[in-house]
Amino acid sequence: MTTHVSAVTDGTTRVFTWQEGARIEVRDLGSEIVIEANAAGLKTLAGHLLTLAQDGTPDGAHLHLEENNGLEEGSVGLVLERCDDE
Repeated sequence: MTTHVSAVTDGTTRVFTWQEGARIEVRDLGSEIVIEANAAGLKTLAGHLLTLAQDGTPDGAHLHLEENNGLEEGSVGLVLERCDDE
């Protein structure tokens, strides 16, 4: 089953989609962050990034991924955020 989540930022609706069977784990190893995912998880993350990159998506739009909210148990939180400031 594919899961869709809609988010509204500044009146703009974006749909984030999780591929069926997606598994994503984020680990903090101190000096580096490891994102480990199966193929469905990698496609899911790629889709999230493309959604944030869409024209009309406002600066600051973001998506929180946390343990039991898109990430595997034991994962550290991950925030994907659009920032157009240079």
